[in-house]
Amino acid sequence: MDFKKLPKISLHDHLDGGLRPQTILEIADEIGYQLPEKDEHGLATWFYQSSNSGSLERYLTTFDHTLAVMQKPEHLRRIATEAVLDLHEDGVIYAELRWAPEQNQHAGLSLQEAVDAVQDGLEEGMQLVEAMGGFIRTGQIICAMRQGSRSLEIAELAVANRNDGVVGFDIAGPEKGFPASLHKVAFDYLASELMPVTVHAGEADGLASIKDALVSGRALRIGHGVNLIEDVMLTRTEGDTDLVVLGPVAEWIHDRQIALEIAPSSNLQTGAGELLGSGIANHPFDALYDLGFQVTVNTDNRLQSSTTLSRELEMLSETFGYELEDIHQFQIHAAEASFQSLETREELLDMIDRGFSKFE
Repeated sequence: MDFKKLPKISLHDHLDGGLRPQTILEIADEIGYQLPEKDEHGLATWFYQSSNSGSLERYLTTFDHTLAVMQKPEHLRRIATEAVLDLHEDGVIYAELRWAPEQNQHAGLSLQEAVDAVQDGLEEGMQLVEAMGGFIRTGQIICAMRQGSRSLEIAELAVANRNDGVVGFDIAGPEKGFPASLHKVAFDYLASELMPVTVHAGEADGLASIKDALVSGRALRIGHGVNLIEDVMLTRTEGDTDLVVLGPVAEWIHDRQIALEIAPSSNLQTGAGELLGSGIANHPFDALYDLGFQVTVNTDNRLQSSTTLSRELEMLSETFGYELEDIHQFQIHAAEASFQSLETREELLDMIDRGFSKFE
């Protein structure tokens, strides 16, 4: 199966985690920034190896280097354009790229200038793809840093740009110790403005974090959410028949088909979702899919995980024996959960169906 040729949707892709190594090198040289490696291969290897830490907090330290080259409008525009081209090359037809503008102000950019630069880059990328005879649509998800205190300001920024490329809001950064409830004022504001929200939860913390994302954050999707498996219990009944019992949080997410934005490679690197054991064969993805949760497949950070959406799908297929119909279903889940209008979601679903029908 040629996964690159299948039409795909990416809901959880960090802009500052998807830079081309060569671009980092060129911008770093321009601004006089010291990197840990001096060539493209060495730098790519450094990012991948440094991210295999088993800890989300240590994983996040690699972003010091990507953020260092994302402080000027021309650099933000270039990086956003290249992200669109790279995603198109991988067969992605719709991508929601998330990032935290408050981390891109060290050279004096205003929040609005940063958002404008990224949107200019996304639009340039889409135009270049169209000029090549291809198709891709994008949307920005604006993140506030959960360990910071600017979430209301960032929420207002997201709402102000909802008609200029921004499709949703998220909180990112270290999860444990920084629950969604710390940003309830921002989430209340977003709810009052009917702005879609996804929340990182259940990656470096457990059920309480996921529940808080639903209650305080009013999340329509859960970023990662793999530790939801803690709320799924297997009990053995008479006759050696296994009965699956969902706890209240899992039941809420299951019954309302709240999408889980799962990124398998990233989860392995940060040690997320290891209740069932370590390694991809023990990843909760397959159990959650088998139980009927609305799982989606994502890259999280293509640079740090040295991955693409096609590679993530291929890895899952090789591990769990997924067929074309399963890969198709993951894209349907993602299209249905995207922060787009009903009309646009239906267009994406139609493109997915037509694209997959060529391989049946």
